[in-house]
Amino acid sequence: MGDARTGRLRAVFFDAGNTLIRMNYAAIASELGRRGVRVTPEAVERAEWRARVRLDDEVFAPASGRTSTESRDSAARYVRLILETLGVGDEAVIAGMAEWRRTHNPPVGPWDTPDPGAAPALDLLRRAGLGAAVVSNSNGAIRGIVDTLGLAGRLDFVIDSSVVGVEKPDPRIFALALDRAGVAAREAAYVGDLYSVDVCGARAAGLTAVLLDPGGHWGERGCPRAPDVLAAVRQLLAGAVTPAG
Repeated sequence: MGDARTGRLRAVFFDAGNTLIRMNYAAIASELGRRGVRVTPEAVERAEWRARVRLDDEVFAPASGRTSTESRDSAARYVRLILETLGVGDEAVIAGMAEWRRTHNPPVGPWDTPDPGAAPALDLLRRAGLGAAVVSNSNGAIRGIVDTLGLAGRLDFVIDSSVVGVEKPDPRIFALALDRAGVAAREAAYVGDLYSVDVCGARAAGLTAVLLDPGGHWGERGCPRAPDVLAAVRQLLAGAVTPAG
C-alpha cells in the first residue's frame, strides 16, 4: 500500500475526540450563556486547548495515578478545567455544566461535530493508498458517530475501547488495530490529542505518534506535533514524520 513518498508507512490510526471529531463549542457556549456566562464558541475552543494539557498532566500521566479517560471523574475534571480556563469559578455553574455534559445528547454528548480537516485528511490517505482507522477510548458510541458525520466510509474500521474491553494507553488496543489492518507496528502511525494516553500508548505498541497541539500549549514532549489532523497527515505523507523502527 505504500509508495515512494510514504516509505514504509502503510496505515494511519486516529483518535476520535479532539482529532476527527470536535466538541460542539457553540452548544457549550449557549449553555453557559443560559447560566449567565457570556463566552463565544471560539473562546471555549481556545480554553479546551489549554485544559487538555492540564487534564493530561493531572489525571492521565503515570505520576498522577492514571485514571480512565471514560470515568465520570475524568469527565467532570475536564469540564472544570475548561471552565476555570474561561475564568468561571462559580461552583454552581461548574457542577451544573458537568451534569449537563453527562446528560446532554446521550450517548454522543457534545461530540457531534466533525473536525474541518477530518474528511480531507482521510481522503489524502486514501489517494496515497494508505489504510485509515479509528482507535478510540469511548462508551460504545464512536462507530455510530463517525457514521452519522459521514466519516465511516473513509475508514477501514473503528475500534472502540468499550467494545474490545481494553483502552488506551494499553498497547493491546493498538495491537488489535495492527492485526486488523494487517500491518506491522513500524508501518503505522497514530494521531491523537493527549500525550500520556495517545502518544505514550502508541509508542509502547511500537507505532510512530503525532500529538495534536492547536494552541502550542504542550511544550516540548519529545514527539512530532501538528496543529490539526490535516497537518498531521500532510507531515506523515511528506516524510516529515517517519515510521517507527
